[in-house]
Amino acid sequence: MKPETVLAEIAAKGNLRHIPDDTTGREYLYLDFSTNDYLGLATDNNIRAEFLRQAADDESMFLSSSASRLLAATQKHHTALEQCLQKMYGYEREVLLFNSGYHANSGIPAAIADKSTLIVADKLVHASLIDGIMLSRCDFRRFPHNDLDALERIIRNNRDKYSTFIVVVESVYSMDGDRADLERLLEIKKAYEGIILYLDEAHAFGVEGPDGLGLAQGSSSPELWDIVVGTFGKATASMGAFAVISPILKKLLVNRCRSLIFSTALPPLQMAWTRRIVEMLPALESRRMHLRHLSARLADVLSPLCPDKQEASHIQPLIIGDASKAVKLSKRLLEENIKVLAIRTPTVPAGTERLRFSLSAAMTDEDIDSLNRALISVFA
Repeated sequence: MKPETVLAEIAAKGNLRHIPDDTTGREYLYLDFSTNDYLGLATDNNIRAEFLRQAADDESMFLSSSASRLLAATQKHHTALEQCLQKMYGYEREVLLFNSGYHANSGIPAAIADKSTLIVADKLVHASLIDGIMLSRCDFRRFPHNDLDALERIIRNNRDKYSTFIVVVESVYSMDGDRADLERLLEIKKAYEGIILYLDEAHAFGVEGPDGLGLAQGSSSPELWDIVVGTFGKATASMGAFAVISPILKKLLVNRCRSLIFSTALPPLQMAWTRRIVEMLPALESRRMHLRHLSARLADVLSPLCPDKQEASHIQPLIIGDASKAVKLSKRLLEENIKVLAIRTPTVPAGTERLRFSLSAAMTDEDIDSLNRALISVFA
């Protein structure tokens, strides 16, 4: 099919995308609900300036690794970050860095699954996980979102066919902001043999759990989560990702995970910056508490417009149900100096097109009031 034909079909459905213009700087006064800077660290100039002053005197702070992790000469900043996270998570686990959450989620399933494996994934897991499942070339099933009774039926009905079940869920879902029932998942793991729990904490790391280490770390049995993936490009104001895994699984991934083996490693400077932020996480509880307060305020604002979907979370949707209408509402809110982007198919299922509101601890109660006034104006 010709590219022009494909683009015309996408446009006809109201789903044609464009890379947005830069809206940073003094000339822009938008209140931005579109980023994942949950703790407000990405725009904290003081933290950045202090780090760069110290980094200027360190000759190992290269701007490129110039090779994959398996070949790169400079490793100390990568290793220091892994060891930092390893100490924070404990439970005799190790940590392996990846270039992005996409690299982790697309690479890990293919590296650990085989023909005796059934991958069972929540219907709303991220596209990176779906791609990883497809690359694994093993059998898979998807269960309705957060329907753990359905998950258990799949496992129970397939126990004679597979020796291993990889259960793939997110702790905080990226488009709805709702949570998986982690305690029930732990019960399922204990009840059946061969269960590997794979938890994507991309939108929880830094924000949820003890010291901001995610919901798994705050569960009743954090040591039972086999694979916990977190990302640095959201709450921790950097880039890259990591997996918390057993020592033997780390060795396996180093030898079999193609997204790790065949990618140039992230720059040492970036890894040093990430470690600086990660080391700060335990001291940022006041930001997390403020974020929870803002989440409750936002739920109060949005619930009259979308009463069936709102819960107090740092991610909250306003379901529109139509791509073109969602885009128009986004543009109308921008005229009110509120930046919130339309999320359309295939990012979300058809019929659930939405505006996705993402909070930052840098926001204030006055910002939520401004949003409320803008919504009243637009919907009036």
